Order: sequence, then C-alpha cells, then structure tokens
Amino acid sequence: MSAVAVAHVTGVGHAGSVVSAICVRGMRRVLARPMLIMPMLLMPLIFVISFTGAFGSLTRVEGYGTDNVFNWMAVYAALQGAVFAGVGGASATAEDIENGFFDRLLLTPGSRVPLLVGTVAYSSLRSTIPTTGVLIVSVMGGLSLTGGPLALLTVYVATWGMAAVFCLVGLTVVYKFRTMRSMILIQVFGFSSMFLSTGQVPIHFMNGWLHAVARVNPVTNVLRFSRQGFLGDITWSLTWPGLLALAAMVLVSGVLALRQLGKLAA
Repeated sequence: MSAVAVAHVTGVGHAGSVVSAICVRGMRRVLARPMLIMPMLLMPLIFVISFTGAFGSLTRVEGYGTDNVFNWMAVYAALQGAVFAGVGGASATAEDIENGFFDRLLLTPGSRVPLLVGTVAYSSLRSTIPTTGVLIVSVMGGLSLTGGPLALLTVYVATWGMAAVFCLVGLTVVYKFRTMRSMILIQVFGFSSMFLSTGQVPIHFMNGWLHAVARVNPVTNVLRFSRQGFLGDITWSLTWPGLLALAAMVLVSGVLALRQLGKLAA
C-alpha cells in the first residue's frame, strides 16, 4: 500500500473516530442528565394527545384521508420531536462554545468536518427517542400500519432527516453568534416550518396564503412521505418527493453550517 493510501485510510479512520466520540458523548450527556430527555419526549407526546383530541372530529369529514386521527397526527408529532432533537444537538454545541470546550476541539489536528458530522449524527440518533415514544402512545390509541412494517421505516427515515436538518440550521446560527440565546431563533423557525405545512389538516382543506405556503413548504413533502404508510400503501410517487426534500434541506443547511464553521475555525 502506498504512503498516500495509508494516509487516506488513517485520515478516514480518524474522522470516523471523532464522529463516533462526539455521538457517544452526546448520548452519554442525555443519559446523565435526564432533564434533557423530558422536553424532547414530553412535548411530542403532548402534541399527539392534544391534537388527536382537538382534531379527532375531522376524520368524519369527507376527504380527510383517514378515519383514525392517530394515523394522521402521530407522524406530525414525531417530526416535531425530531425538530426538538435537532435543536437540542445544536444547543449542546452552543453550550460547549460558551464553556470553552469547543475551542479546545478546534485546536486538535485534522479536519473540522467530523465535529459537525458527529453532532448531526448525535441529533439524528437522539430523535429516535421521541419518535419511538410517540409511536408507542399512538399504538395504544389505535394507530394502524396500513402500509406494513415499511411504514415505520419511512417515519424513522423522515425523523432522522429532520433532526439532521434542524441541527445543521441550528449549528449555522450557533457558529455565527456563539451563544445559547441564539437558539430561540431556531425554535421559532422550527415551529413555523411545521405549523405552515400539512401537519394538522390536508392541503385541500386550506385556503388563501396558508395553502400557498404549505404547498411550497418542503416539510409538506416530508409529511406525505412519512405519513403514507399510515394512510394507505407506500408508493414511489409519494416517496421520492419526500426523500428529495430531505436531501435538499440537508444539502443547503449543511453548506451553510460548513461555511460558518470555517469562519469560526479561521
């Protein structure tokens, strides 16, 4: 093996170790501080319970899409939990910046990209907690998997992706402002993105500016992708727009986060 190949393999191995270490450190922090789990888990559970109660009668309206409100609201609540998980990952970095630990990470040799990738991986893994909690509560309420086991896969893929997106958006802001207080901006953005979509009702139930915004909101396609297995069969026509929306959001937010990280490390 040539020296260049050895260096490449060594570099990849080092990057993988950094990503793994940051991900493990984040999960250990969550386990050591249970209060970090409570908002991330309780808020989506409150959403699914309150929304199924408030919007339950809509299932009797023709065109709603299902006669079981849990089939509609469970995925929406799970994605809300994923947003919290992504914001939480960025908040952990903001805390590290404020206490000086992140500056020590920047002094280590090698690329800074694994620092970002590790945080995103931690956020996506963290999103598994609220997603699983919401699904368990929803099954107790009567959730059905009309699309079979693949319905669960679409939900987890969507929540992992949404956690990654909002972690990257949060990191973009954190790298720029270097303070925990900046996370309020991401929380407002996250709530707005979710509420201005087809979270509560189908798009043909909307009118005016709300219909126009929900139609172009990429979260709408993510909801269609992740919700399809609970409303009917899983089809490629609903799958590829959702995957494309997730990929596009990860790409754009990733580029922005990398640019800010480059300025921070300079």
